[in-house]
Amino acid sequence: MTNPEATNAELASAYRTILSVVERTEPRIAEATRAELADQRSSLKLIASENYASLPVLATMGTWFSDKYAEGTVGHRFYAGCQNVDTVEAVAAEHARELFGAEYAYVQPHSGIDANLVAYWAILAQRIESPALQQLQAKTVNDLTEDDWEQLRRTFGEQKVMGMSLDAGGHLTHGFRHNISGKMFHQRSYGTDPETQLLDYDVLREAAREFKPLILIAGYSAYPRRINFATMREIADEVGATLLVDMAHFAGLVAGKVFTGDEDPVPHAHVVTTTTHKSLRGPRGGMVLATSQYAPSVDRGCPMVLGGPLSHMMAAKAVALAEARTAEFQDYAQRVADNAKALAEGFLRRGATLVTGGTDNHLVLVDVSGYGLTGRQAESALLDAGVVTNRNSVPRDPNGAWYTSGVRLGTPALTSRGFGPDDFDAVAGLIVDVLSNTTPTVTATGAPGKAKYTLGDGVADRVKAASAEMLDAHPLYPGLEL
Repeated sequence: MTNPEATNAELASAYRTILSVVERTEPRIAEATRAELADQRSSLKLIASENYASLPVLATMGTWFSDKYAEGTVGHRFYAGCQNVDTVEAVAAEHARELFGAEYAYVQPHSGIDANLVAYWAILAQRIESPALQQLQAKTVNDLTEDDWEQLRRTFGEQKVMGMSLDAGGHLTHGFRHNISGKMFHQRSYGTDPETQLLDYDVLREAAREFKPLILIAGYSAYPRRINFATMREIADEVGATLLVDMAHFAGLVAGKVFTGDEDPVPHAHVVTTTTHKSLRGPRGGMVLATSQYAPSVDRGCPMVLGGPLSHMMAAKAVALAEARTAEFQDYAQRVADNAKALAEGFLRRGATLVTGGTDNHLVLVDVSGYGLTGRQAESALLDAGVVTNRNSVPRDPNGAWYTSGVRLGTPALTSRGFGPDDFDAVAGLIVDVLSNTTPTVTATGAPGKAKYTLGDGVADRVKAASAEMLDAHPLYPGLEL
């Protein structure tokens, strides 16, 4: 963690006091809060989208900034008395710009989905308000060329978005039909190579040339490899698309300078969206980075699609972004990537099947079909043994998005606790132990079921005991006793 043990001990008294006050009003909430800390301390948290925020970040969220309305932007609010909120938002945006080398940062989004909605509407607004379009509007109908008409059709017609498919590792906000992104736009997905399960940029380029999207989305939530964003920008430029990168999962690896050059999305994308709570290790929230060209449109995120900014969360983002600008965070980010490799190698050495055959980012995707299991069965059996994961689709998944055939694992959280490569190799062994000793429950027809399962006798206790040794060696928030 970024804060020393002394700071944890210093804050422990404050947290005990806070919970005692909460307990007087609603004891069930105080008890649930204590139970949540106990659960997180005693389980192997391997959900790739989760982490542990520092105690300073957590403390920043619980302030009277929560009581303030502040619609608008710095210096241009629709409510009086926002001078302190202006300071908070300006500091958070400054840290974001400096950390990522961005021309512009917008720290108001409440979540990654909100950040993507702001980005989509900003890109649409930018297209409609472009100087080129204004020149077209000044022409008479008889003066319009066929190219002019094509631009008008692309501007005012039904727009298109193209992103990675859900089963290949994309996110539901990248044009998934049941998400608002798939209803706002005509949508087409790009997948991965059937053999390698890797992105094929030549195939993607041809698909983009055919579809001609307004927005080309790069980024993922379950693709265990890096992306060449310079190539993605080339493809976007070829078809006249805006390149939007969703780096919610790997923002910490960008901030920590693990992803640089062509693997750093910020120099190549028009707009970048992210969450702040995954590998970036901040509070739950979202953020938009953009070139100055898109800044005026992004600034209208509230009230365009957002409600009032959460000032206490922006304050916590500022603290987390300040933490991310340290050499310690860069070391952390590198350890996240190194630990993911160790986890992947541990699985491969034990005969497990991994999507793409490994990883070079922060996550590992295990195909559990080789154990005769669905992702749902594997997720549940692992939870019984104190290993917290989430089921996830694999490319061309025969079990669909609900039952799935995979389990997604990430290293950011346990790396925050101090786990190293040897620990993650041992974690791989524990997971294989559970998967190898889990049997699907047979249905009434004699076929293996997709949800129910049986975990072998003693397996859960054996795995929990081994996990406890590692967890005790790497305590969560040492010195904080509630």
